[in-house]
Amino acid sequence: MRSRVPPVLLAAFALAAGLDAAPRALPEGVLPDDRRLAPPRDLNGYFPFRPPPSAEAWGRRSAKLRHALKVAVGLYPEPTRTPLNAVVHGLVDGGDFTVERVYLETLPGFYLTGSLYRPKANPGVRRPGVLCPHGHWPEARFSDVGEERARGQIAKGAERHMGAARNPKQARCVGLARLGCTVFHYDMLGYCDNDQIPFELAHRFAKQRPEMIGEDGWGLYSPQAESWLQSVMMLQSWNSIRAIDFLESLPDIDPERIAATGASGGGTQTFVVSALDPRVRVSMPAVMVSTAMQGGCTCENACLLRVAEGNVALAALSAPRPLGLTAADDWTRGMATEGYPQLRELYGLLGVPDRVMLHSRTEFGHNYNLPSRQAMYRWFNEHLGLGHEDPAEERPHVRLTEEQLTVWGEGHPRPEGGPEFERALLAGLAEDASGQIAADPEIARRGWEVVLGADLESAGEVGWDLKTKTDRGDHLEMAGLIDNITRREQTPAVFLYPKGRWDKRVVIWLHRDGKAGLFDGGAPRPAVAKQLAAGHAVCGIDLFMQGEFLTGRGPVRQTRRVKNDRGSAAYTFGYNRALFVQRLRDVLATIKMVREDGHGAEKIDLVGLAGAGHFAAAANFAAGGALDRVVVETAGFEFIKVRDIRDPDFLPGGARYGDIYSLFSLAEREPWWVDENGLPGWLR
Repeated sequence: MRSRVPPVLLAAFALAAGLDAAPRALPEGVLPDDRRLAPPRDLNGYFPFRPPPSAEAWGRRSAKLRHALKVAVGLYPEPTRTPLNAVVHGLVDGGDFTVERVYLETLPGFYLTGSLYRPKANPGVRRPGVLCPHGHWPEARFSDVGEERARGQIAKGAERHMGAARNPKQARCVGLARLGCTVFHYDMLGYCDNDQIPFELAHRFAKQRPEMIGEDGWGLYSPQAESWLQSVMMLQSWNSIRAIDFLESLPDIDPERIAATGASGGGTQTFVVSALDPRVRVSMPAVMVSTAMQGGCTCENACLLRVAEGNVALAALSAPRPLGLTAADDWTRGMATEGYPQLRELYGLLGVPDRVMLHSRTEFGHNYNLPSRQAMYRWFNEHLGLGHEDPAEERPHVRLTEEQLTVWGEGHPRPEGGPEFERALLAGLAEDASGQIAADPEIARRGWEVVLGADLESAGEVGWDLKTKTDRGDHLEMAGLIDNITRREQTPAVFLYPKGRWDKRVVIWLHRDGKAGLFDGGAPRPAVAKQLAAGHAVCGIDLFMQGEFLTGRGPVRQTRRVKNDRGSAAYTFGYNRALFVQRLRDVLATIKMVREDGHGAEKIDLVGLAGAGHFAAAANFAAGGALDRVVVETAGFEFIKVRDIRDPDFLPGGARYGDIYSLFSLAEREPWWVDENGLPGWLR
């Protein structure tokens, strides 16, 4: 239902904003019927998974989704694999298993820490390797909930033995080692020994840091880091991938039997690494995958990550590999009826219905307790070929202390961290990615396709809804709506047609003020009038949150955000496309409408001068050769220069693939670049 604003307020706002008169498609006070005016989605939205109609359809969809995931988490292209320089030391004998301290150099100067559990039985036999990311529990590998809380867990049937009840994360690793697996229990950023990026920054970031914003020396969460798709999720996902490299380097590991399991935030790490890396043959993300809450921590969110699909779809990328899930009395409580049945349907389509499983125990809160671990032991026993008749039996063990597990100490100095390390780490990642992208333009092309998320083919069904037609003497003025029926989006537009000979050419004229940019004092601007005199039709449009979208207020200076007030862009732009992309889609819908409208246009030009040139550059790339002449004036604009995550021109990923200039070289139709060449003759 369209909203209305009192006319007296409209007049006041228009006067205050200094807006030039432009023909309206809708009456004063009426907004377009556009779904984008609804509140933006956030992590607490609804994210259903819709199974594909066929295995072939899933092959296409999953390939596209996996590529989009790689881009979103900043791993397209992946960083160059440098030597791990793994150090394994400080063996602790647990009786029938051993635990060693491990640190790896996953990036130059950047370390991953953890504990390596090994069975003592059957030495020399190659075993499965299991990744165990711990999740958001206090002290993680080192945790001890104390005897009182442990007794409470035992009393309610969540645990059976004191050692396991005091640290269930250790219990999982001990249980798997006793079943014959080598287990790497590794730290998330900011936990235990992994503190080069501090805990508060990795998991509690709340407010932008002005000193970390800039074109050089930027830090995490800054507009520059987001424009490079550098995030905590990127670093943790890369650590998980390098953890597989480490396991494969061990002589006792069977590389054909790599598995992963973690709960909560560790569940997020589990399904993400399983989706990214096919070497994970079996996975079990616990109490995380659902159609409801998608992950509340900054480390579980990244720009672009869930703009199309949610966690169930990301977990489905494991198919047809075995996938086990658990549900509890938390956001996963509804999985048995919403999410899991659709996964079963997918696995059935792929011919392996028994390779997906849900262990639902909603009488327990958020957990990876004994019943859930027992379900995991059975699942891994079956799909890793462990060969135990009763794999679910968990025997007592003595909980290991921080002193027994900590990695750093005499002979193993703690590496430096802090702000300067953070800056250097991100700069090195940017330099490495730049080199790879410069060497292979196809990487940039495929990266931009995800960053922009728009092309003519995906624009859907687009129509023209004429509202007014006025004879202006030498030209006709037609105002109306470009109606994207598929997306339920509307773009207010005005077309000016010469009354004499029309040469079947339409010039789409983009302006920072929308369609008002065609006019000066109510008449076409001189440059527009010259186009009409040359026999060209001219089209002006109000991109989303321009012109008629601004009923009752002035120009948009900050984009909308979700209710979460923490200063991470991912909470908004992990679930919603940037305003820049929404405006790009308006341009593409206009191009598609002009091509398919049936009014006889044969050639389409696109003009974007200062303040709108970046829209024209992106549209020229995304339009795939549909345009005849394209004029772009950047006026020095670059995505890397945007200094606010709420700037209307902020674009996650905008700098990573060569910034605005690479859009010129990658486009099928090379644009005329006003900055270097001045205006082309047909516009002068």
